[in-house]
Amino acid sequence: MEIDFTGIEVIGFDADDTLWVNETYFREAEEQFAGLLEHYETKNKIDQELFKMEMKNLELYGYGIKGFMLSMIESALELSNNEVSQATLSKIMNLGKKMIAHPVELLDGVEEVLERLAKKYRLIVLTKGDLLDQERKLERSGLTRYFHHVEVLSDKKETNYQNLLDHLEIDVKEFLMIGNSLKSDVLPIINIGAQAVHVPFHTTWQHEEVSVDHEEHRYLTVNSLKNILDYL
Repeated sequence: MEIDFTGIEVIGFDADDTLWVNETYFREAEEQFAGLLEHYETKNKIDQELFKMEMKNLELYGYGIKGFMLSMIESALELSNNEVSQATLSKIMNLGKKMIAHPVELLDGVEEVLERLAKKYRLIVLTKGDLLDQERKLERSGLTRYFHHVEVLSDKKETNYQNLLDHLEIDVKEFLMIGNSLKSDVLPIINIGAQAVHVPFHTTWQHEEVSVDHEEHRYLTVNSLKNILDYL
């Protein structure tokens, strides 16, 4: 399948697990959370109930570490029938704080790719999550200078993308989105008439998993962000 990027003027980048590592730290925190509650339930049950709680709270807290932390606390209370100790709750809080304070770990080739593409295209960041946390990570990353605009969205659906592109006066035919999530970074973009590149990350949050017939959707998949330079 031939992909033509000759008309692209603006490139949007997802942040978490596209520019820097993110999901890995959530998985590590989940492991530690299950260890803190091992006296109450099995690890599999704890994982299941935590995910259910995250989905239940998504509309209230949105995406990001703070909502995840609150869901861990609520799950701990439910799984323990409100018997979990204050010391354990404090440890759960510290798991979240540790995640927030974690150094930003750029993925391989990110700065090289941005430096090359910034010379030819207008680059923007389009990500989900907590505004303060994402702004903090972008600042720590040292990548701010490559981007013309940064937008932290409450969600990544067709309307979110279309409204933002309209606001920034970007023609969908001239826009390309690059990200690790088919559900959030690729399919909504294809559906509004723009183009997308999928860069899979080795770990995917269960909520972002989706089954797609690649033949029915025109998008490029590359193994590494650096491979994008072969096409742009």
